[in-house]
Amino acid sequence: MSRELLITGGSGFIGSNFIQYLLDNTDDKITNIDALTYASHNHLITEFEMNPKYRFIKCDITELAQLDKAFDRHYDAIIHFAAESHVDRSIESAYPFIHTNVHGTLNLLEALLKGKASRMVHISTDEVYGSLKNDEPSFTEEHPLAPNNPYSASKASSDLLVRSFYQTYQLPVIITRCSNNYGPYQHEEKLIPKVILHALHNKEIPIYGNGLNIRDWLFVEDHCRAIKLVLDHGQEGEIYNIGGNEEKTNLEIVQGILEIMGKSPKLIKFVQDRLGHDQRYSMNWQKLNRELGWAPAVSFEKGIKQTIEWYKSSYLKMGDSK
Repeated sequence: MSRELLITGGSGFIGSNFIQYLLDNTDDKITNIDALTYASHNHLITEFEMNPKYRFIKCDITELAQLDKAFDRHYDAIIHFAAESHVDRSIESAYPFIHTNVHGTLNLLEALLKGKASRMVHISTDEVYGSLKNDEPSFTEEHPLAPNNPYSASKASSDLLVRSFYQTYQLPVIITRCSNNYGPYQHEEKLIPKVILHALHNKEIPIYGNGLNIRDWLFVEDHCRAIKLVLDHGQEGEIYNIGGNEEKTNLEIVQGILEIMGKSPKLIKFVQDRLGHDQRYSMNWQKLNRELGWAPAVSFEKGIKQTIEWYKSSYLKMGDSK
């Protein structure tokens, strides 16, 4: 049965992969609203618009007049990806992160409150939980929020707004929190695409501090499958962690990519550590497995090889600026 879905930030990394997943696997009709910032993949708009199930509206979710134009119909669900998400940029200037991630989310909740959609899935991040020591157990959905940089603080704030609208108004909302994603169409500021592109050009690859910070890596298609399951069967008012079960240090990531690409480890350059750099993220996703039957299907070994090949075959064709 076809649904009307509103996807915010559908021209970004995860959003565009999710739209492709829906177009390939459902009959859902999709409206993608995106402000088309530096992190967007504008060429995908043309590719997607060849599909009659898809339409695009340029829209900044912080601007109510623009948002009203997108709500020209009732949506069965809002899937809310739109966010400022680059930690280093948030350290340089926090304002855009608060503006988009908090005020924009509030605008969508108000639309939901007015009955313009039937439910909302809010896409969040493991970073809202803060940092773990190497020997601590993984984050569960009950772990307290303890963000350590302006980006993660803005996402935690939006999570709390979503929760408050459920508690106060019983709005049909669900929160998902994912670990570090990787895969096609990720912006070049992120670790994995930066390493691949620098290696392709034999450029120095910067690693913060000693490179021993640990992240849990999730292939973007596995994330898309999880979101679809939550959209279809998730319990309103609940939070679902989504993890890849692939904890690796940043140094292991870089060394592994260089080995696959046949590049010298001498390209690695250790640089001054990021301010407030979290030591470790690790997600316990057993709730999602237990309640909805989800588990990551793509190993890091397989996913990273696919990702490297995508950048080698596709990314360079589009030019290094995107």
